Amino acid sequence: MTEKPFGDVDRLVDVHAHFLTPAYVEAAQAAGHQAPDGMPWWPGWEADEHLELMDKWGIEASLLSVSSPGTHFGDDTAARRLTREVNDAGAEIRRAHPGRFGHLASLPLPDVDGALTELVHALDELDCDGVIVETNVGGRYLGDAEFAPVWEELSRRRTPVLVHPTSPPHAETIALGRPRPMLEFPFETVRAVSDLVFTGAFQRYAGIQWIFTHGGGPLPLLADRIELFRSVLAPDGDPVTDQARNLWFDMAGTPFPHQVPALERAFGTQRLLYGSDYCWTPSFAVDAQVAAIDAADRPGEETWRALAARNGTRLFPRVTRRS
Repeated sequence: MTEKPFGDVDRLVDVHAHFLTPAYVEAAQAAGHQAPDGMPWWPGWEADEHLELMDKWGIEASLLSVSSPGTHFGDDTAARRLTREVNDAGAEIRRAHPGRFGHLASLPLPDVDGALTELVHALDELDCDGVIVETNVGGRYLGDAEFAPVWEELSRRRTPVLVHPTSPPHAETIALGRPRPMLEFPFETVRAVSDLVFTGAFQRYAGIQWIFTHGGGPLPLLADRIELFRSVLAPDGDPVTDQARNLWFDMAGTPFPHQVPALERAFGTQRLLYGSDYCWTPSFAVDAQVAAIDAADRPGEETWRALAARNGTRLFPRVTRRS
């Protein structure tokens, strides 16, 4: 392992980091995801290499999860089996490296019964730190009434839920042949947030610690426009900006010079988190992201790194305590 160059106070909790297993990649490819979300390749992942990079970047702990396209490829029985396999694998990685890796469990949505069963297994038996869901599952967004039992249980448990973008319906057409993470993923975050606003889910399931990626995408710029429509179509709810201030946002992607300052102006930084998006974001791109964070003008007396480190520990206090 490389020498840790950062002080303990400045070491980050990475809430948006991914792992892969050979069996998962094989299952996804067999289901037709040869070029996942329009990307030209599947990345590799190894725990030891990830740990070395974490020390290079000043990351104390990474919350591992399975990224898009998730674990449900059309068959409920197969999805339940695959989800159990990747969750057991993620929990084993966490146990092998206490204090360095946490784990956000996958759920086999849109199979609600399967998701509830796996939720209990992941949180009660595997002691996972939260769950990950995609912005839509088969074109159905998270405010769909059929998903209510899952949100009710997660809200009761006050569980962190990372909402990860995935390809929207008709992605092949609207993405113009380009990788969906470039534009469609950030807009998927806005679609998911707006759906949860208009269906009243944020207020109904207030116990959930919702985490959205990539600085909320264009949400800081569109919140006022969404509010204009909400005030007419869903007037009983709280204003969009008020609801957004109760959400958590990570800094994955290109946080500076524009993304995070826009998020700060719109919603504040009380719930700003660090996210690398490794291994789908290659190490050289995370190098540039971390350098931009460390070089950015301070938001106040503390650095962006210190602010994100404090918020990450506040949301996931158990992760680093496992060491």
